[in-house]
Amino acid sequence: MTIAIRTAKTADAAALAGIYLDCRRAMPYAPLAHDDAAVRAWFAEALLPSAQVWLAERNGEVAGFAACSEQDGARWLDQLYVAAPHQGAGIGRALLAQALSGQAQACRLHVFQANAGARRFYEAHGFQLLGLGDGHDNEERCPDALYQWLPDTKE
Repeated sequence: MTIAIRTAKTADAAALAGIYLDCRRAMPYAPLAHDDAAVRAWFAEALLPSAQVWLAERNGEVAGFAACSEQDGARWLDQLYVAAPHQGAGIGRALLAQALSGQAQACRLHVFQANAGARRFYEAHGFQLLGLGDGHDNEERCPDALYQWLPDTKE
């Protein structure tokens, strides 16, 4: 099994949007706020042109992605999704390592409170819970959790 991480390109938008949509449909506690066409357009026209996006390939197949932005003196991990057939194979860990590599500043993220697997994953990789929200700040209106990683806690 070979995992390769590379910068995502506009031509990857459909594959990444497909992973996102499949993963989000597996989250019954957080219904999608937009239809498929709007999500696919957002990937192609907004996310890929404006964020740092890395794509993971496993044995030549697109397996997952991570997207980061910079705000308020911190890096934000805005997206990290791994396609179901590739979960548990180290893809998420590899993408997170890429997102955190060379970081001299904090990295923050929001995750749905009900997403226990993601919360365990981030906590296992040094992220600390900063607070819980009622969901009024996210499109899905689902309770969320704010996490932060600091460089000195890096594994």
